[in-house]
Amino acid sequence: MPAPVRLPADIVQRLVDAGLDADHVHAVIHAALQEDRGGGVDVTSVAVVPADQRAVADVVARAAGVIAGLPIAAATFVVAGDDQVEVEFLAADGEQVPAGARLLTVSGPARSLLTAERTALNFLAHLSGIATATARWVAEIAGTGAVIRDTRKTTPGLRMLEKYAVRCGGGENHRMSLADAALIKDNHIMAAGGISEAFARVRAMFPEVPVEVECDTLPQVAEAVRAGAQLVLLDNMPPAMVRQAVAMVRDLGAAGRCRLEVSGGLTLAQARAVAETGVQYLAVGSITHSAPVLDVGLDFRAVGSGPPAVG
Repeated sequence: MPAPVRLPADIVQRLVDAGLDADHVHAVIHAALQEDRGGGVDVTSVAVVPADQRAVADVVARAAGVIAGLPIAAATFVVAGDDQVEVEFLAADGEQVPAGARLLTVSGPARSLLTAERTALNFLAHLSGIATATARWVAEIAGTGAVIRDTRKTTPGLRMLEKYAVRCGGGENHRMSLADAALIKDNHIMAAGGISEAFARVRAMFPEVPVEVECDTLPQVAEAVRAGAQLVLLDNMPPAMVRQAVAMVRDLGAAGRCRLEVSGGLTLAQARAVAETGVQYLAVGSITHSAPVLDVGLDFRAVGSGPPAVG
């Protein structure tokens, strides 16, 4: 089990403000650092860097993008440095930064900074990549009234962080877990013998839970709307069919009750055309499962002298 959270109050507050649980973040960081240490020590840094040497380093964006994960990266340096690392925030999550922008300044034992470097940058690069990809989608459909949402296609163990990065990019989160809402998909429909029966079973057992139904044909959309679905997922439908589904919901008198979400093979090039059909959401799995990392690095700019390492 991870040791108790040993994070400065300002970092904890930043995590709380981001909607993240500090204990969860600490556990993820602890596991990542343990993985990188491999049950031993950072043999390069222990051999090369004097034990009492201190350093000041900057975390720098090598490419332009939207930043996400600064409190997580900062916490990684602090945890690896056993509270001997100090952090100065020079940017904020959700901020669009140019290439070359300094994001954090960290100071403390040089060995600790080097040991934490890759883990901290992995978090920051990955989450900033998600935020940057999300921001591109959000910009593409600006003014349409539609919203970009994520999916559960996330890295196991990192869902809370990745969905936070989506929010930093201007997107919204779909359900965080299987317990948050019901999503009746094709296999559920087959198991129940139909949409209406599947919907009725969910509503009977979990009357307060929002229910979404996945549909790939217009007759299914009509059945889902009549059953009382609050959200219908239009799966792999071309824009022309999506427009028909929007009109169908309106004609059935459910426009204010039932929202529509489009999913399945969406590309950035077609995003605006889909958003302009009148749907409320575009569900984009690629913003989490396929976002390129944002290039970030760590540069030492001051190193204090110390005696040679022993052993």
